[in-house]
Amino acid sequence: MNPTTTWYLVLAAVLFGLGAIGLMVRRNPLVMFMCIELMLNAVNLSFVAFARSFADIDGQTAVFFVMVVAAAEVVVGLGIIISIMRRRPQATVDDLAELKG
Repeated sequence: MNPTTTWYLVLAAVLFGLGAIGLMVRRNPLVMFMCIELMLNAVNLSFVAFARSFADIDGQTAVFFVMVVAAAEVVVGLGIIISIMRRRPQATVDDLAELKG
């Protein structure tokens, strides 16, 4: 019994929902960052599922660009978050809003 496209889309919806709930509930910047990455990977899974379903490479091309953007986000965002968390280990997102000039 092979998994169908629906299985992949349901899994992507569950992953995206978990990421969205984690983003809304948690106040730790690192956890929020991981939730955003989880949501991006859920979208990638749905792109690949649709690309496989329609036998078209456009979805996989979109996944490539999303992964490039996610990698750039990780490099810049994680560096900033880690440097802030080293100075203030108990920093929350509300505290980070004070960094605005």
